[in-house]
Amino acid sequence: MSRTDFYQDPSAPKANSLKVAVSALVRNDRGQVLMIHRTDNGKASIPGGGMEFGETPSQAVVREVEEETGIDVVVTGLIGIFSDPEHVIAYDDGEVRQEFSICFTADPVRGNLRTSSESKAVDWVEPDDLKNLDIHPSIWLRIERGLGNHNEPYYT
Repeated sequence: MSRTDFYQDPSAPKANSLKVAVSALVRNDRGQVLMIHRTDNGKASIPGGGMEFGETPSQAVVREVEEETGIDVVVTGLIGIFSDPEHVIAYDDGEVRQEFSICFTADPVRGNLRTSSESKAVDWVEPDDLKNLDIHPSIWLRIERGLGNHNEPYYT
């Protein structure tokens, strides 16, 4: 299913749903960031997706990272809770979702990079090279918060 992200756009459609999503800033022992190239909007992103019934948020992010990248992770911290009413995601089935994502930090423990139906490319990226990627502003905020030296989680 394709999606269109609207951010601070007065012509954006009004949200008609809200779903808990999770994401993770995963860094390897060289400090590189695990990034995917999304199939649904064509942008670079940290891995993540929707939480399912019966999961905790940390279980959901471990599952999502493995599904999208082939990498098993352990959750190490909380970057924050991101829910900006000015960021809505319109899907081709008519759903217009308000962003609500819990973002974690995580360390890789095993696995091999691979793509999935949600990721057409997966790679470890040097933090200085992230600026060369097409990353949505809401994901940039998560990355910046995760790479910064913040003592408290972010929340809106």
